[in-house]
Amino acid sequence: MDPTLRSRILATLKDQIPDLPKGLRTVAKYVVDHPSDFGLDPIRQTAKKAGVSTYTLVRLAERLGFGGYDEMREPFRQALVSAAGVMEKPAWIDRLREADEVGRIQAEAALNSMSIVQRTLEQQDAAQMERVVAMLVAAPTVYLTAVRATYALAYYLHYVGRMALPSLQLIPRHMNSPVDELHDAQPGDVMIALTFTPYSRETIEACKLARRKGVKLIMISDSEIVAPDFSADETMIASVLSPHYFSCYAGAMALIEALITQLVAARGDAARQRIASYEAIRAESHAYWSAQKKR
Repeated sequence: MDPTLRSRILATLKDQIPDLPKGLRTVAKYVVDHPSDFGLDPIRQTAKKAGVSTYTLVRLAERLGFGGYDEMREPFRQALVSAAGVMEKPAWIDRLREADEVGRIQAEAALNSMSIVQRTLEQQDAAQMERVVAMLVAAPTVYLTAVRATYALAYYLHYVGRMALPSLQLIPRHMNSPVDELHDAQPGDVMIALTFTPYSRETIEACKLARRKGVKLIMISDSEIVAPDFSADETMIASVLSPHYFSCYAGAMALIEALITQLVAARGDAARQRIASYEAIRAESHAYWSAQKKR
């Protein structure tokens, strides 16, 4: 079997998604976002996860020119069979799982976190990371936006990242809209947008405005296909699967840590001097608590 067939199918789906009927568009996005699950799960399980009928899956396979669903799924299954580096389950997971119901739930949560961190980091491309860092370092202004739960990730990235990248600005500020904060954005600036399913309307509107203003866009998301209205210059993917009802951000945080590490390395002495300056100011103002000796 052609080892590049899986990549070609994914590329075709990405190109055709804007023109597909709603049901096929839903399936296509699911396959693009979850290629490993698509290769692993039987058709009924895939239909349930995607929220469509099995007939819709068959229709998508036929639209792409395959003789049937299994023929379309086979390249994804083969990729899983040949994949290396499966995460080894530590012994303490089994001990937790065998303890009681609380231990079982904790074990499942721990396995999920480790799994999505590994999945997120293993799919990061060093060449893309180099492009992203170069784009950020060269930009006069770097805007960083997110809302609701994802805002916590953006806040951390800004709090630490600005020590290496003084041009980094977190928006919105002071309860404003991110659209307002982009009023003075110019071509050559860059915006980092964080959004995960379900995608935030405010973030999407900010991305659309940034593109209209000629601002380069870096997305940190769970999918390369966020909205048909715009495309990012770079999209960095983080898995956010979880055993509860909300996204698990362990993988996204690992990706952010990798990006901060690269930024500090790229800025070299300038970053080290800036970090030392921040620490000196904090020490001078007694920013950190310490136990006082009794007289």
